[in-house]
Amino acid sequence: MAQSRFIKDTGLTARMTAVMFLLGALFVALIVVLMYALPGYAVVIAIVGLGIAWGQWYFSDRVAMRAMRAREVTAEEAPELHGMIDRLCTMADMRKPRVAIADTPLPNAFATGRSPKRSVVCVTTGIMQTLNAEELEGVIAHELSHVAHRDVLVMTVASSAGIIAGLLTRGAQYGGLGLFGGGGRRGNNNNNPAGVPVWVIALVVSLIVYAVSFLLTRMLSRYRELCADRSGAYLTQKPSALASALQKISGEIANTPQRDLRASQSMNAFFIAPAVRGLSMNAITSTHPSLEQRLDQLARIAAELGRPMDGGPATGPFDGPLGPSGGLPPGPAGG
Repeated sequence: MAQSRFIKDTGLTARMTAVMFLLGALFVALIVVLMYALPGYAVVIAIVGLGIAWGQWYFSDRVAMRAMRAREVTAEEAPELHGMIDRLCTMADMRKPRVAIADTPLPNAFATGRSPKRSVVCVTTGIMQTLNAEELEGVIAHELSHVAHRDVLVMTVASSAGIIAGLLTRGAQYGGLGLFGGGGRRGNNNNNPAGVPVWVIALVVSLIVYAVSFLLTRMLSRYRELCADRSGAYLTQKPSALASALQKISGEIANTPQRDLRASQSMNAFFIAPAVRGLSMNAITSTHPSLEQRLDQLARIAAELGRPMDGGPATGPFDGPLGPSGGLPPGPAGG
């Protein structure tokens, strides 16, 4: 974990270590099995697998930014937003990440990057139009916690195992039609010593790896969101502001057209709130804990700090330091 004033969470550290170890072991097992089943493709499989993992790590910030059509903004373009992040980074005693804005009505925010030096905190125009200054501050503190704890990096690398397994599953399915000799006359010459077609072995092993990596990353994702809520609330000392923000974001997402939600769902694991509606957030496949669970945790923190959860009268969108426009630059990203 990066050194900062965000509260340390040994549970998060232990979970990240366990997930990385288990996924690393799964990846090695996957490669070994496929090298045995497909000896002629062993070197290619290993190189492609490692290449995908490296690409996921190295280009994670660019991929996320491109997926959201976000653009990096300077302090001159968005002075109020930069000022808020400057203050929070000073409070947290951490390196300031790059700042980006995504031009979408979906109210959300995310952090990404392979290291604190390469990290980006991105907010959407929708969230800046929905939240007031204190609420947005709580959201950004949540995202900065992800950067400080380095869990964004772990989630990015961890997702590589599932992606690799998914690709191999598709390859194995094609193999059943003859790519790896699984069908036709060539199929009889490409069985392993046990008499099982190699494409069946590849398919089964890949599906197992994908399923396990999927569940492990979901479990880590739910815990890290609770950790970021907790760390951000303690940093700002305003858990009620984050609770209010989560309620507003969830309400707006529920009213967002399904078409717009589908366009952003690839980023759900990194959003502060998933771009889904009509589904239970308590499901084992969810990337986030339920809203009720998050609000309950924030209520306990408020009680510990002796702060009322109602937070006093709420101001309208950007009535605080960000002003009516949220400090957005003119042009496409500025509305």
